[in-house]
Amino acid sequence: MKPINVIRKLFDYFSMEAEIDDFDRIHESITKDVVFKGTNLWILMFAIVVASVGLNMNSTAVIIGAMLISPLMGPINGMGYSIATYDMPLFRKSVKNFTFAVGASLLASTTYFIVSPISTAHSELLARTSPTIYDVLIALFGGLAGIVAISSKQKGNVIPGVAIATALMPPLCTAGYGLATAQFQYFFGAIYLFTINTVFIALSSVAISQILKFPIRAIIEEKSKKKINRYISIVIVLILIPSFYFGWNLVQKERFTEHAHNYVNNVSVTEGNYLLKNEIIPKTRTIRLIYGGATMTKDQQERIREKAADFSLKNPEIIIEQGLTLDMVDRKTSEIENLKAELGRLNLMVQDKERILDSIDNQKFVGQQLFKEINALFPQVEELTFSESYIWSREASQAQKTGIALITIPEEGLTLAEQEKITQWLKKRTGRDAIRLIFDLRQPAAAVPDSPTSEE
Repeated sequence: MKPINVIRKLFDYFSMEAEIDDFDRIHESITKDVVFKGTNLWILMFAIVVASVGLNMNSTAVIIGAMLISPLMGPINGMGYSIATYDMPLFRKSVKNFTFAVGASLLASTTYFIVSPISTAHSELLARTSPTIYDVLIALFGGLAGIVAISSKQKGNVIPGVAIATALMPPLCTAGYGLATAQFQYFFGAIYLFTINTVFIALSSVAISQILKFPIRAIIEEKSKKKINRYISIVIVLILIPSFYFGWNLVQKERFTEHAHNYVNNVSVTEGNYLLKNEIIPKTRTIRLIYGGATMTKDQQERIREKAADFSLKNPEIIIEQGLTLDMVDRKTSEIENLKAELGRLNLMVQDKERILDSIDNQKFVGQQLFKEINALFPQVEELTFSESYIWSREASQAQKTGIALITIPEEGLTLAEQEKITQWLKKRTGRDAIRLIFDLRQPAAAVPDSPTSEE
């Protein structure tokens, strides 16, 4: 087969002429979807609330569902189609309905986030605040697929997929969140992403409408055509410039993150230290490293920082922190041992105090036992008091511990031999050489005079 025939056959695969729908039917379909009132408006409001709930709860499935039921693609395709066919009445109608739809969506999402008790910015919400050139590509090729599907007799299920890919609803909800919480950086980032999606979906409609040679719906001068094309070019440039900047920043952040991960893996073990935790912050080009092990010197930390140059990390801020060290473990162990020793000392002191208290309590039982024994030997002893005390004197430098016994005997008393015998017995019985014995004579009770008797 000749090369020219191969090329012709290849073009036949890409040709859409046989599948293009009737131009009037396409025009009618696009015009019908432009209008936002009644059913379309209610569906849009419900879809906005569903998407807001999904962003609020960080649920990807709910957000996808909201994008599927959203009718927001209609006026955007209408704007692109009307520009391509120079149908200015349809263009004005599309812009009017699109503006109304965006205003109603912002009102619904802002109201929801004002009422909602949850105001945390989750990942699904934050993802809609930093658009890049990649969002431009998604909107452009998604819009191309959408307008091709509208133009074809075989509609298929392309439109729902385009709604999901181009993600028109989440940025509007995020913008409402920014207004509700007065975080205007979120509002402007989300509105910019929504503008990117809108403009490039519309431009894809313009491109496909011209490629498929949709019939021009109005008589227009060549001068007006050039003016419209000039406006389109200006809009494209104004939208693209910031997206290139954001895209470049995204690429730089991804590169920094990749190189930082390689660097962190390389310095995870160094000179007896182990990396316990790390944190990579691409926005500020910061790497935070927390090590455990031996105490690190400034020279060791500097060597770790110098390795960053080997991984294409230019001027990163590397913060090195010391976590658990062996010195800390030794200090903690020493402190624990000291605490144990102090606890042991205190326990001994408590035991000594308890023994003293026990001995004081037991003294009354000692006196009781002594009285029983001495009473058996000397029945004339009527009472006995016994206690331990200290004797202080001028001759002795220290107090001398002694026992003191007070014995009560009857008036007739005891002989000196008996008193000496009791003294020796007490010394031997108590095991004390130093003991003071006091004998107390019981005085007879005073005679009570008889009460006088009365004379009769």
